Amino acid sequence: MKLYSYNNPKSHIAEAYRLIRTNIQFSNVDKNIKTILITSTQANEGKSTVISNLAATFARLENKRVLVMDCDLRNPSVHKMFGVSNLNGLTDILTGSKDVDKCIEKTKVKGLDILKVGKMPPNPAEILQSKKMKNFMDVVKGYYDYIFIDSPPIGVVTDANILTQYADGTILLVGCNEAEIDAVKLSKERLESVNANILGAILNKFEVDKNTYGYYNYYYGSEDSRRKEKRGLFKKR
Repeated sequence: MKLYSYNNPKSHIAEAYRLIRTNIQFSNVDKNIKTILITSTQANEGKSTVISNLAATFARLENKRVLVMDCDLRNPSVHKMFGVSNLNGLTDILTGSKDVDKCIEKTKVKGLDILKVGKMPPNPAEILQSKKMKNFMDVVKGYYDYIFIDSPPIGVVTDANILTQYADGTILLVGCNEAEIDAVKLSKERLESVNANILGAILNKFEVDKNTYGYYNYYYGSEDSRRKEKRGLFKKR
């Protein structure tokens, strides 16, 4: 699995995901935010990477069940993050060719399941807006504490606008030095036009000065080495 937050939980990247988790939890204290959609202005800004790592971070909360739904029916990639095939997914459920329990897949992360796209349809927008999709979302929400929806870029196709109706909150992902400012503004306007509850934006691919995190990396990640240093000092005495 390509989950940095899972494979390196003491890293500053994992800490950044925990910070985002906290911000989401406190973003709407009076509302129950359990279905979260992440979209972007254009392709390849890192949606699947961010949504998979963020979902894994939420799954580390005690007794929480989390689902990642790949709803990018045009360019699915969540299955690549978890190193599995794209067979048996959402479109198979909606067309009635597969049962739900054969399409939702457990991962190595405790409490985290994924639902892949499955067979790619010729009419993604119609599929996402269908009555079967609405019914499925109503049912699956009852089984999970958090559902993360990986959406196509809102600046490219209309699918994200459709998917916002299933989400309690929407996050706009912005690739650093990739997305144009005017395009980001237009994406925000498109989300507002469908009354999406915008929780905020995540700046991805930002290069951080490692010295900024030097102290905290040591503080959180070097507990064993500090203990060894102490034993060494006592030994000298």
